[in-house]
Amino acid sequence: MEPSDLVIDTKGLSKTYNGVAALDSLNLQVPKNSIFGFLGPNGAGKTTAIKLLLGLTRPTSGGGAIFEQDIVEDSVEIRKRIGYLAQDPRFYEHMTARETLRFKARFYYRGPADEIEARISETLELVGLADKADRSIKGFSGGERQRLGIAQAQINFPDLLILDEPAAALDPMGRRDVLKVMKRIQKHATIFYSTHILDDVQRVSDNVAILNHGKLVALAPIEELLAGSQGTIYSLVIEGDAGSAQERVRSQAWVTDIEVVTVDSGTTWQVAVTDDAAAKDQLLRLVMSDDQITVTHFGQKTYALEEIFMDIVEGDDHG
Repeated sequence: MEPSDLVIDTKGLSKTYNGVAALDSLNLQVPKNSIFGFLGPNGAGKTTAIKLLLGLTRPTSGGGAIFEQDIVEDSVEIRKRIGYLAQDPRFYEHMTARETLRFKARFYYRGPADEIEARISETLELVGLADKADRSIKGFSGGERQRLGIAQAQINFPDLLILDEPAAALDPMGRRDVLKVMKRIQKHATIFYSTHILDDVQRVSDNVAILNHGKLVALAPIEELLAGSQGTIYSLVIEGDAGSAQERVRSQAWVTDIEVVTVDSGTTWQVAVTDDAAAKDQLLRLVMSDDQITVTHFGQKTYALEEIFMDIVEGDDHG
């Protein structure tokens, strides 16, 4: 990927505190207009990495670029194009959402008042708070506060939005609303967010990085990560006598293994293949050529992100 296609690009980015590495040689690439999930157990180094990207602390070694500008030398210029939401945003409770954004907007805009007000209204609409714009924040739910926090971070039209655990303390409805807002904002900006809610990452992210003990242990598009480390596997559920069909499938050069589990409701095959195109084109037909067999399910196996995450982190811990 060309540097111009990346919003964040770090090389050997490291931070040490009292001789202990909080972040160890982070090589991270975040593509433009992606929703990028930044994962890891508590203490993995996520917050340290965010502080380095925001210029709130300086690297011990290595470095990085945001918008192709150096994160140390050009930090002030970079921050003009970034919006940031801390994990636990605080507000003046007596103010309304509109007043809060008006206060924040003054840090960025010196233009005509009507243009600033139009920007505030547009932002409130974007995060789904237009109907609550003039209510006191004191009465806001957790989800509404988080969406107001995103609105504050978004008020300056940032090219990059960095969100630290944006849905951590929310109920399922609040989390759903925050994820919807993130998908809307993706049209205008790149979103880089840390989280430990793996289900949310699987629902909205394009790319994922996993940190463990300060080191990057995985970096991939979400689809590639969910395909698992065992190669491509197709899952079939079959009713009827599948003995001869199994032999036909096993004889194919692109089939490396068939795992068979039989229960009362039918037989499940997990077919490992080396040639995905051949499997898509031929596997189902090889099985269905036997007219005594019914296939009730056919598809490529995917994994839950939690399963992949635990395998990677536990494998790294024991490696």
